[in-house]
Amino acid sequence: MTITRRRFIKTSLSATAALASPAISTRYAFGSDDPIKVGSLLDQSGAIASSGVTMVSAMEQGVAEINEAGGLLGRPLQLIQYDTQSNIQLYSQYAQQLALKDRVDVVHGGITSASREAIRPTFDRFKVLYFYNVLYEGGVCDRNTFCTGTTPAQTVEKLVPYAMKNSGKKAYILAADYNYGQITAKWMTKYMRDNGGEVLSVDFFPLDVTNFGPTISKIQAAKPDLILSALVGGNHVSFYRQWESAGMKGQIPIASTTFGLVNEPSTVDAAVSADIYGCYGYYEELATPESQAFVQNLKKRWADIPYISELTATTYEGLHLWAEGVRKAGSLDRMAVIEALESGISYKGPSGEVTLDGVTHHTVRNAYLAQVKDRKWNVLETFEAVQPSDTAMVCDLAKNPADNQQYVIDIDA
Repeated sequence: MTITRRRFIKTSLSATAALASPAISTRYAFGSDDPIKVGSLLDQSGAIASSGVTMVSAMEQGVAEINEAGGLLGRPLQLIQYDTQSNIQLYSQYAQQLALKDRVDVVHGGITSASREAIRPTFDRFKVLYFYNVLYEGGVCDRNTFCTGTTPAQTVEKLVPYAMKNSGKKAYILAADYNYGQITAKWMTKYMRDNGGEVLSVDFFPLDVTNFGPTISKIQAAKPDLILSALVGGNHVSFYRQWESAGMKGQIPIASTTFGLVNEPSTVDAAVSADIYGCYGYYEELATPESQAFVQNLKKRWADIPYISELTATTYEGLHLWAEGVRKAGSLDRMAVIEALESGISYKGPSGEVTLDGVTHHTVRNAYLAQVKDRKWNVLETFEAVQPSDTAMVCDLAKNPADNQQYVIDIDA
């Protein structure tokens, strides 16, 4: 395996020379030492690093496995990584670097929706295949882009009615103040209404907000049956701590689309995390053979790896889905790989069977509804082969291959 780590553009590297060494060629028995270049843009430092670190490990694990099995098309993979440092400007800068200087064959990257939208136009413009491997608010419709994480139609649609059944029909929504939180709040509102519920209020918070005292007072006055949270990042974890400190824990249930993605159940006090509901495409606690092998392999390679969440699993699966597309296409030609991926490529990974949907370029995958108990996720229900799109979404790349936009649900329509 050859992995190129790059934090700054000026770093001097000789990865290609390393790939040409006899030791590597002999060990993996490649037909050619000319590498297939795989780009990666993930935050390894800064505010989002807690999410990016395990995603980087997943990329490295996947590349190592593919190379140890002989590479693709008889050639080794070369992973070229940039630490985007939780900085949107660096995302844009490094995206151009990967496309124009490194001339990669595919890019897997982006964590926040803002980072995705900063780099997606660059890869469209320079015709570099792009994989976004993170759960998000849904709606991206772009033939050059594949989104492998869960969407609200797969998780929020399951989470909201379950939480309502165990609490009541009046909800108070808290969400991060950018496109993920804003659009996810709309999906929460839709599914509340679809199930006969009512949203009392929706409050948005910038990512640097840490004081939730006034908000907790508002919630106490509103008297909801349920809190739906799409709060994001380390600063917003303050809400859960302050909620427990205010004596509200256990009085109003909380269901979240983000809590636990960076191991909050183990990093906050047990009293803070207990009983919070979540619904994701993967939990480290899944007891399937594929999940257990995935966790074991990662921990063997990185003994101190943090919690392995959906972000890690879908990154790993996204890489393997792309590899399956290359194998089927028998080529690295971008359009040939896209057409192969659109044919219904599947991969059985740690989260279960994952199939690319050619119409939307998202994945049909399992969803798991869980609740925190004793600082771990206890899986309550499994939903198999859940479609990635709600009927409210209209992306159809089979009929409209030139479509390139993000569809956003209109809850007032």
